[in-house]
Amino acid sequence: MINKNKIISLIDWKKIHGNIPVIVQNNCSGEVLMHAFMNRQAIEQSIETSFVTFYSRTKKRLWKKGETSGNFLKIKKIFLDCDNDCLLILVKPIGKTCHLDKNSCFSSKNNKHIPEFTFLYYLDNLIEHKKNDFNNFSYTNNLFQEGKKRIAQKVGEEAIEVVIAAIEKKNKDLIEESSDLIYHFLVLLHSHNLDLKVIIENLKSRYFIKNK
Repeated sequence: MINKNKIISLIDWKKIHGNIPVIVQNNCSGEVLMHAFMNRQAIEQSIETSFVTFYSRTKKRLWKKGETSGNFLKIKKIFLDCDNDCLLILVKPIGKTCHLDKNSCFSSKNNKHIPEFTFLYYLDNLIEHKKNDFNNFSYTNNLFQEGKKRIAQKVGEEAIEVVIAAIEKKNKDLIEESSDLIYHFLVLLHSHNLDLKVIIENLKSRYFIKNK
């Protein structure tokens, strides 16, 4: 549980004149979603409800993110920076964060400039969406229709192609075949109702056990 009293007591309120800047980040993808401000009451309400509440400096009132749009920010973790004058809040976004109907207030129109590892999060979500979209006749949806055995077979085929490209030292082919392998691997996970997050969590647990 997040200790609101500890966080509030550590903040250098005098330095920031009563309003602390807040950076909101997607807990899973790492994508920066938005920036706003909080006062003491906003922090208290956020921690008590587990949903982000900000303080509007123009309207002079608290506002819960999603109170009109329904696009809430579920708090996972809160961090205070080294100077005690800025908060980082990791969240699980419910809906799109930006009022312009984008995932992030910092997103470009086509999302081409999102961080590399954030793209894997987008791809993982897209595959799950196509899995459940029965009106979609894409290659991805066809794979799901063919079943787990066929998907597993495709992963095996692509893995062999990766090995061949590596042995033959053909870097261009290695990049292409590795891309195919990662894509089909994600499809395989989703065919078993798993996702990339589960794999990352497992890798994290192994890492931290090893490096205690």
